[in-house]
Amino acid sequence: MNEKIRAIQREYGHLLAQKALELEAIKLSVAQPFQWASGYWMPIYNDNRRLLASSAVRSLIAHGFAALCEALELSIDNIAGTATAGIPHATTLADYLQKPLSYVRSGGKDHGLRNLIEGLGSDGSYQGKNVLLIEDLISTGGSSIKAIEAIRASGGVVSTCLAIFTYELKASADAFGALIPRCNVVCLLDYERLVTTAEASGYINPEERKLLEQWRLDPFGWGEEHGYLPNRG
Repeated sequence: MNEKIRAIQREYGHLLAQKALELEAIKLSVAQPFQWASGYWMPIYNDNRRLLASSAVRSLIAHGFAALCEALELSIDNIAGTATAGIPHATTLADYLQKPLSYVRSGGKDHGLRNLIEGLGSDGSYQGKNVLLIEDLISTGGSSIKAIEAIRASGGVVSTCLAIFTYELKASADAFGALIPRCNVVCLLDYERLVTTAEASGYINPEERKLLEQWRLDPFGWGEEHGYLPNRG
C-alpha cells in the first residue's frame, strides 16, 4: 500500500473514529459486551447507519473515498453500493464524482424481473464496465464477496472495494484473498486506528485496550474466555 493511501487513512480514519464514537456508530465496552446476532458476545458494536445523521460526516466519508480513488488511480464507470448500508455512501460519492449509480440487493426480488442489482439497463448488464463497490463495514467479508460475485455475474469488472470501517479479522483477509480475479479492499478506518483514537480521547483506558486487542486475535472465543457464553439459538 503506497504512502498516499496511508496518509489518507491517517487523516480521514482519525476523524471518522472520533465522529463514530461521538455519534455512537461504534461502541466499545469490555465490561458489558454486546451480543451480536450470531449469539457471540463482543466488546464492540458497529452501526454505521448512525453516521447518516450528520451531513458533515457523510461529506467526510465521500471526500475520503474520492481521495482513495485518486490515490489508487481507479478507472470508474459505475459506483455500486451494497444494500442497504452501503447505498447512501455510494450515492453521495456517485453524485460527487458524477458517476452512474447501482446497488446490489442482499437477495433477488421475489416478483417482477427478480433483479439482484438495481440501476442497470434493460439487459441487466454492466456491459464490461469498471465498477467500484462501496461497503460500510468489512467483518468476515461474506456479504462483500457476494456483492462482488453478483457484479461480475452481471458483466461488471470490479477490482476494488472501498469501505468505511474494517474489524481487520483474519476471516475477511482470507475471503478476499481467495477471490479470483483479485479484488482489492481499502478502508478509511481500521480497528487498530479506532482503538488508538479511543484510548487517546479517554474513551477507553490502557487495560481496556489490551482486552480489545485480544478480541481481534480471537473474536469468537473472546466472550467465552471472559465468562460470556454464546447463545447460538
